[in-house]
Amino acid sequence: MAYLDNIAVFVRVVELGNLSAAGRDMRISPAVASNRIKELEKHLGVRLFNRTTRQLMPTEHGTVFYSGAKQVLEAITEAEAAVSALSGQPRGTIKVTAPLGLGRRLVASGIPDFHDKYPDIEVRLRLSDHNVDIMKEGIDVAFRLGIIEDSSLRMRGIMECERVLVAAPKYLEARGEPMDPQELIGRRHDCLMLRYSGAREYVWTLQTPAGQQKFEVHGPYDTDDGDVLTGWALSGRGIINKPRFEVEPFIRDRRLKVILASTPPTPVQFAAVYPHKKLQDPKVRLLLDFMAERCQRLIKDILAGK
Repeated sequence: MAYLDNIAVFVRVVELGNLSAAGRDMRISPAVASNRIKELEKHLGVRLFNRTTRQLMPTEHGTVFYSGAKQVLEAITEAEAAVSALSGQPRGTIKVTAPLGLGRRLVASGIPDFHDKYPDIEVRLRLSDHNVDIMKEGIDVAFRLGIIEDSSLRMRGIMECERVLVAAPKYLEARGEPMDPQELIGRRHDCLMLRYSGAREYVWTLQTPAGQQKFEVHGPYDTDDGDVLTGWALSGRGIINKPRFEVEPFIRDRRLKVILASTPPTPVQFAAVYPHKKLQDPKVRLLLDFMAERCQRLIKDILAGK
């Protein structure tokens, strides 16, 4: 097992580019990760990395070994999944990611319940509003809101979620309530945006009588944290575009008001995405089934005020 552990560390170092990131991913210290690489290099009798101050780059030998090592680890994972399916006792670790707000509200609370039901399955949850590179980060399941464009991934739709434009009453009193989507263009209103590499929130697509139309909106500041956006809106700083279930409690207690209800944003797909081969793994199927049912129920309860 020590040799396989060394190979696993080597693969993650290649994929993540440094020992610290690989160590965090595998829950070991950088020193332990470094020792495993040294043991592997000693065993193979070659240097696997060229070391710089910031990054480890695989040597020619390292690049060749990575290709074979990756296949070995994938084969072991598939073999373990097949045994789990045959024995009826799924076990192992699942790496899951989700956006911050959605993850906190819907996914995180379900992880302990899932583990109670399947105690031999460990779950590592990572919450981030950035688009996590599923293949690079070794993610098994990612819960996402929005269009999935990566053809290397499979998608399981969970439910279509209504989106709304909302603002605090005191913002609308100070700036006026927009009656037409055209009022969002330019700088007549502060539209607060979720923005990070690859994000498209600076363009809001609304459903109008003429069909879907895109509106390029502007705001004085943005963030990569969806909950921060909601906080800004609650404090009267501007208009936000959000899945309704995320802001429904604030709409109900009148801390936020829905605007432009006749021309709402297009709905967003709440889905789970995963690499093609992962659905063959029983523990991944179990997690997908469990979380899909749970998330549907929680969203419906939130919208119903339960």
